[in-house]
Amino acid sequence: MSLKNSSVKIKIPKLLKNKLKNRKINQIYNEFEKSLKINENFAVAVSGGPDSMALAFLSKIYSIKKRLRVKFFIVDHKLRKESTKEAKLVKRILKQNSILAEILTWKGKKPSNSIQSLARSNRYKLLFLQCNKFKIKDLLLGHHQDDLFENFFIRMLRGSGLKGLISLDKIDIIDNINLIRPLLNQKKEDLIFLSEKVFNFYVKDPSNKDEKYLRIKIRKLIEELKINGLDKNKLLKTIKNLKYSNTVVNYYVKENLLHNSFYLEKDNKLVLNKKFFQQPHEVIFRSLSESIRQIGKKYYSVRGKKIDKIMGDFEQNQIIRTTLGGCIIEKVNQTVIISKEH
Repeated sequence: MSLKNSSVKIKIPKLLKNKLKNRKINQIYNEFEKSLKINENFAVAVSGGPDSMALAFLSKIYSIKKRLRVKFFIVDHKLRKESTKEAKLVKRILKQNSILAEILTWKGKKPSNSIQSLARSNRYKLLFLQCNKFKIKDLLLGHHQDDLFENFFIRMLRGSGLKGLISLDKIDIIDNINLIRPLLNQKKEDLIFLSEKVFNFYVKDPSNKDEKYLRIKIRKLIEELKINGLDKNKLLKTIKNLKYSNTVVNYYVKENLLHNSFYLEKDNKLVLNKKFFQQPHEVIFRSLSESIRQIGKKYYSVRGKKIDKIMGDFEQNQIIRTTLGGCIIEKVNQTVIISKEH
């Protein structure tokens, strides 16, 4: 329940209020408040890095000013020996600054391949469980402007289309949870400054220097491009222009799903009619991808090349039944039926 209608006057703790007296921190907060604009209780994911520590401070101030309840969650992946110790340290540092956090632990066998993507998936599962437990719809994440640029180059190297290139957006909706990134306009160096000034602390993840991860290679590439004249403001403008184009495509995807698909609630099946597949390629591609994700109840869409293959196979009548993304996809005459795989 929101506290915004309470008659009790809530004051910002002196320790936090004093931090806001710093001109730069106050400027960062004002930009944050302008970007967030939510009026319901929310949750915040804290990793301990400078971006998430900054997010914790900014979110705490926001929650007090807006009279909202906020939950802070630290996920311990247990992928490194020191992860539990770090999680407890982050929790203690936050508590010293009037921010109470809970540690969520990823239990079970850890993967040897695709570690980062699986860790991200399990992190969201843990966070979503807590959001549902406390009936919270808004989950704040600490992605910032540098993450936006890194994501753009990573997707470019993977041959992504328009949607992939600008996939890191301010708001995503997964399983009825709003993933909100209010720091996308903030620069990493500013968040580091805030974390150092407020907490005099943030976790330095050793994987951030390990070039076996594509993201780290991209990070170094961007730094080299910057030295050689890359204008981040122009790159940001390019990404914004691509987002405008993406909005147009999304409109037609919604229209296609609305008018050319029918959900059988009793059987949890989605029927796609003939007209569904008479749209431009990108509209069909996204519509089919979203259909599979919804029926399969996955956090992320399946790989694009797999969607392309199914589209091609159906068009050429090479297959009439296949499985993908936890779904059974079957072509029956001129329609396609998507059902949950058991």
